Amino acid sequence: MFDLLIENGRLVMPDGIVRKSMAVKDGRIAAIFPSQKNVDAKHTVDAKDCFILPGVIDDHTHFDEPGYTEWEDFFHGSRAAAKGGVTTILDMPLNNVPPVTSAVRLQKKAALALGKSYVDFGLWGALIRTNRKDLPDLAEAGAIAYKCFMCDAGSDYTDLNLEEIADRLQVLKQLGGLAGFHCEDFQMLKDSEEQCLREGKKARQDYLNVHSIASEKKAVSDLIDVVRNTGARAHICHVSHPDVAELIAEAKREGLHITAETCPQYLLLRDTDYLKRGAIFKCSPPLRSETARKQLWQYVADGTIDTVASDHSPCTLARKDESGLKGAFGAWGGLSGVQTTLQGFWNLAVHEHEASPLLVAKVLAENPAKIFGLWGRKGALLPGFDADFVLLDAQRDWEIKAKQLEYLNKFSAFVGLTGQGLPVATYLRGQCIYEDGSFPAAPQGKFVLAKGHPVV
Repeated sequence: MFDLLIENGRLVMPDGIVRKSMAVKDGRIAAIFPSQKNVDAKHTVDAKDCFILPGVIDDHTHFDEPGYTEWEDFFHGSRAAAKGGVTTILDMPLNNVPPVTSAVRLQKKAALALGKSYVDFGLWGALIRTNRKDLPDLAEAGAIAYKCFMCDAGSDYTDLNLEEIADRLQVLKQLGGLAGFHCEDFQMLKDSEEQCLREGKKARQDYLNVHSIASEKKAVSDLIDVVRNTGARAHICHVSHPDVAELIAEAKREGLHITAETCPQYLLLRDTDYLKRGAIFKCSPPLRSETARKQLWQYVADGTIDTVASDHSPCTLARKDESGLKGAFGAWGGLSGVQTTLQGFWNLAVHEHEASPLLVAKVLAENPAKIFGLWGRKGALLPGFDADFVLLDAQRDWEIKAKQLEYLNKFSAFVGLTGQGLPVATYLRGQCIYEDGSFPAAPQGKFVLAKGHPVV
């Protein structure tokens, strides 16, 4: 007898969408049957013609614990994730105090999240100037990937220059590890911001001018050269502009081992939102033009951009204040989006662009699983995989409202957006963790480690 049977849904599988029943046993997908077949199960769920998608793997979040728990924590961030159809998050090594630069710090962060997280979680390790010697131990401890900044991220999280990047990529190549990069050119940003502040230019437009497309393109181009010369692989985070995506497309055509991510903000919002409505819309790289927003979609559709992740980077509302000495430059640059990624992207892809739900499953689940070493356990509705899935009502209209957000700080640049297609139930390893406004189970998220390590 099976533990759970899901009937009357449309399963979004890697090779197509089928109307079949899905059975779960011991937390895994046990079998997929024709809908008419009689199957014994302890519990049966009528999916009521919903689409059943693999649980979203959000490969870029900042839950800010330990250290900045007044901004966000695993409890609130993971509830928001579960409500949004996310079943696994891959959390960044910052903003944490201390940042996750060593195996000991990674293990402490994992222990802290256990018992608090509603969803499974993997942890990125840091890739900074002073932790080269820690990389083997981080790999052994199960770091899912390693985050590097090509611009200033703060004194406790140093950027790497191109020579250091080449060296670290060689180290990670030997360890089977993957580095992810924030691509904005250090010197271009530093020089132009300092000049702006000297001249008293600290408005929102000045921030956009400093964080230019040229800066992002230069960093990506430089990184591509390093990958070409080392034969290593790299993952480019939060691609914000089609010109940047075109560089990545060219590198892929060349056969280089590069993958790329964009975020809902670059597909749904635009620079005028930030200019008119303020720092709640400030992020880095920043929002781009309406034309760029529309053109970036094509690079998701054609596979140049592999994943769509939230880059969920919350803070208190006070940290969005622009009245300080640095004006717009002083406000926190990050958006809260882990809860609304699936519904926002579904509406954009399926309703606005008439794309197949297969694309949604590919960029939100299948590709992240394959890139970050989780394939075979997560990322698809296939027998033997974890029974992580979401029921999405394609006919459900929605408007994002602040009171509906599960974040610790209930504000988001996505408030006010409307669309159609809403996750109504989320299952983690066969257990319902969210259903139409309620959380029926206690937090049970597990620490998932990179390929070669067991789930613990």
